[in-house]
Amino acid sequence: MIPDFFKIAANLKTIPRQGWIEKTGIKNPESVAEHVFVTSIMAMVLGDYLKINAEKIIRMGLLHDLAESITGDLTPDQISKQEKIELENKTIQNILEKLPEELEKDYLQLWKEYVENKTIESQLLHEIDKLEMALQATLYAKNFENKSFASFLESANKSINNPELKKIFNSLLDKSS
Repeated sequence: MIPDFFKIAANLKTIPRQGWIEKTGIKNPESVAEHVFVTSIMAMVLGDYLKINAEKIIRMGLLHDLAESITGDLTPDQISKQEKIELENKTIQNILEKLPEELEKDYLQLWKEYVENKTIESQLLHEIDKLEMALQATLYAKNFENKSFASFLESANKSINNPELKKIFNSLLDKSS
């Protein structure tokens, strides 16, 4: 059972981040696994820096895109937000069923907390997720000068409200100009 779970998680290494492909035409964008890794590193640092439960945020971060190991990285152009939520909820339950019951229960609770976005940890992770996207957009902008990444930066700017994360976001913009 656990090896099956690991195989599903490892599939994230093969799933490209679809938004980069659709909106910019980048042929070989980062994988979902790469995004999850950097998001989790950011969660560790920012959780500790802001004195918010970093371990919980990291664990939530490692789970936040796990359903995409089966569904792929679906964008709003492909599926409605409600359909995506329903599909990912069903998918994550199927994935977590591969684990011992106590782990399944704990991880499903973390997943639900992330999706509901009502706790300080889940809200911070949602903002970190957008901050990581903005970071990647600034990195791509240096390598793909003929492509526009403005929509990604605008989306991040609208979603990031934490004052410390907003400072980091603005710093990314200042350094990318």
